[in-house]
Amino acid sequence: MSRSVTLRPWQREALDRFATTRPTNFMTVACPGAGKTTFALAAVRQRLMGERLPIVVVVPTQHLKKQWATAALSFGLHLDPSWEGTGAGIPADMHGLVVTYSQAASSADTLRRLTAGGIVVLDEVHHAANDRTWGEGVRGAFADVWCRLLLSGTPFRTDDNPIPFVDYSFGDHGDALADYEYGYGEALGEGGVVRPVFFPRFDGHMEWLNSDGDEVSGTFDDELVKNEWGARLRTALSIEGQWLPTVIDHAQERLSEIRATHPGAGGLVIATDQEHARGIARLLETRHGVAARVALSDDPKASQVIDRFADGDDPWIVAVRMISEGVDIPRLRVGVFATTTTTPMFFRQAVGRIARWTAGMRSQRAYMYLPDDPRLRVHAAGIATQRRHSIEARRRREEAGFSAVLDDLNRPIRDEEQMSLFTALSSTVLTQAPPTDGLDPHEDVLGDAADLEGFAVDLPPPPPLAAGDPATPSGLGRLRTRKQEKESLRARNADRVRALVNLTGQPHAAINGELNRLAGITRITDATVPQLEKRLTKADSWLDRL
Repeated sequence: MSRSVTLRPWQREALDRFATTRPTNFMTVACPGAGKTTFALAAVRQRLMGERLPIVVVVPTQHLKKQWATAALSFGLHLDPSWEGTGAGIPADMHGLVVTYSQAASSADTLRRLTAGGIVVLDEVHHAANDRTWGEGVRGAFADVWCRLLLSGTPFRTDDNPIPFVDYSFGDHGDALADYEYGYGEALGEGGVVRPVFFPRFDGHMEWLNSDGDEVSGTFDDELVKNEWGARLRTALSIEGQWLPTVIDHAQERLSEIRATHPGAGGLVIATDQEHARGIARLLETRHGVAARVALSDDPKASQVIDRFADGDDPWIVAVRMISEGVDIPRLRVGVFATTTTTPMFFRQAVGRIARWTAGMRSQRAYMYLPDDPRLRVHAAGIATQRRHSIEARRRREEAGFSAVLDDLNRPIRDEEQMSLFTALSSTVLTQAPPTDGLDPHEDVLGDAADLEGFAVDLPPPPPLAAGDPATPSGLGRLRTRKQEKESLRARNADRVRALVNLTGQPHAAINGELNRLAGITRITDATVPQLEKRLTKADSWLDRL
């Protein structure tokens, strides 16, 4: 495994700070698409210094477990994404585990025993505040580790439940304090890191029955009591109205234009709930003949749906929170924000899905289509201002600083509590031509070789694994995680067993028992890669004799 890795300037700077301070807790806030995963894995390799210590990565969703395991492989680290928290240890042929925050909470005692003296990476650490038991579980599970790397894609704060291991500006409250921070404006100014994102916004005229059964109507510019903002937005996003279909028409037209020069570019619709997502998929099919993929949290195959979309060239995917943060699909260039979740953090994470740079392309504008809701308008304005300042500063090759000031509009409104009598009646787009978000034909970020230049950093070798177990995959072709390699070997072993059963007439249990004995395996599920390969060789020899 190579000891050198190429890092972006910010990653190298953050790694140098991490190496110099050698803290127990190190908090990194970097905008979506900047490369937090690469930085974290480089930091893990550096801190381990070739010594085998337990590694655990904690992520918000099941899908991200596989994504982290795959990324770790390029650093010579094998992380098991299939650990079930049943009291099992770290497999002998794995450097560590990838678990969800929910698993960390439910298996805190087991993880505390397994991770003592090791390293933990808490990805999108603000999720530890989603549930009080999650925060308590994280604190208990990783109280005894040697080093904690805390990652977030956007700044966050707490006024209620402080997140374990995070320092705040006012004791246990206020803004989270980062040891290293890298924002969207900085990334855009460097070029070749993130895309410039533009926000076409659509006003509309909506009519609905509110929670009291009264008929209300208004546009996004009309002065309404805040209790009606959620109903107004929900009405605009209704499948039954005309606002959402019209906006999707615009987004589809934009995506078609982009795909003419960026074949395989994709679009993402972030839906409100599962029924809403299915309805949007039907809209895309009936109005544009597009068979959109749908990723729903209650679908056990949702992760596979996302993988197939990421690796394919389908134009659209519709999801409910499944692709809101962390998921890496660089071909996404167009988004439709069709959800009633309007918090600043969720918005920034959603924008991050279409902001990831694709190497080898000069111009990569991305577009997030929005309701002109006052809250979303403020969020978009902050990002757009950073974009404009950064592009202008890059033109002059000077630093430009900007800190978006968000007012009371940022505060979430509890507009879901009295929705029992709510009914969306109608919605229409007021103008067919949306605001251009100040889109200037000259406002763009153009990638070139210098933008993408990184810095080679030497790292210690990856820690050794069990005796006889290779540190890197033995299979040919593209690199596979240790889990994928085992699955392939188990499938091949199963084929040999079926052949031996047919040729010998012995039952499956007898054949499996003999092959396990010959390979020194107690249980096939606990077998390492060398053991599975040895078992396969023994089966082939048996077949040859027959």
